[in-house]
Amino acid sequence: MPDLEQIRRRFQQDSYACQVTGVVIEEAGPGYARCSLKVEPKHRNAVGQVMGGVLFTLADFAFAVAANNDGTLTVTAVSQISFLSKVQGDALTAECKLLRDGHRSCFYDTAIRDGTGNLVAVVSSTGRHIQHVQEEKE
Repeated sequence: MPDLEQIRRRFQQDSYACQVTGVVIEEAGPGYARCSLKVEPKHRNAVGQVMGGVLFTLADFAFAVAANNDGTLTVTAVSQISFLSKVQGDALTAECKLLRDGHRSCFYDTAIRDGTGNLVAVVSSTGRHIQHVQEEKE
């Protein structure tokens, strides 16, 4: 099992989530990831609210980290997001947890909270296992 720094190095290659959007991996382990994002003006829509796509990107990236940090190549097959409330504060955190893992598919829930701790969105994701990938070598 790779450590947090190895996982961060591997996923830093996701230029949209990491470099463009600014998502940071806070914690990761088998079937689990917690990622965060500092809300900046570039994340806001025309009426000043955080764009829904930013929330989805944060959740989708947390899913990718949770589902792929153990050597299995897993992609999103289906995701559904429910927006619960507007974002307050200047931080977002997505916590993604494995609900069930099968031979070919897996199921995860991601909770997104704002800087005040309010639950602002939830995402249910079904992943499809593509193949087992070789562990990163030191």
